[in-house]
Amino acid sequence: QVQLVESGGDLVQPGGSLKLSCVVSGFTFASYWMYWLRQAPGKDLEWVSDVSQSGGTTDYNDSVKGRFTISRDNARETLYLQMNNLTPDDTATYYCARDQQGKLRGKGTLVTVSS
Repeated sequence: QVQLVESGGDLVQPGGSLKLSCVVSGFTFASYWMYWLRQAPGKDLEWVSDVSQSGGTTDYNDSVKGRFTISRDNARETLYLQMNNLTPDDTATYYCARDQQGKLRGKGTLVTVSS
């Protein structure tokens, strides 16, 4: 059974940092590009970042470039998203996914950026 379980979401002040994790099971993690997506209240699902199978290639939405870092540990079957200099616009539920459309994704973890 395929499972993706995100964690690490929290309430954080503007300018703060969080690190999200996503533990996967049920498929060969190392064989897939992996994605972080997010959905802000009242908005559509949005692609945030992706990483190649080896971790050697990464891509970022312009809105997070320079602030977020995606990484993975294939031995631990875990995907990460380090988020720095957070702003209220980053408030959203964050999902890890096996595809960019989010057809196969976890239940998400809530990040709230507010003073």
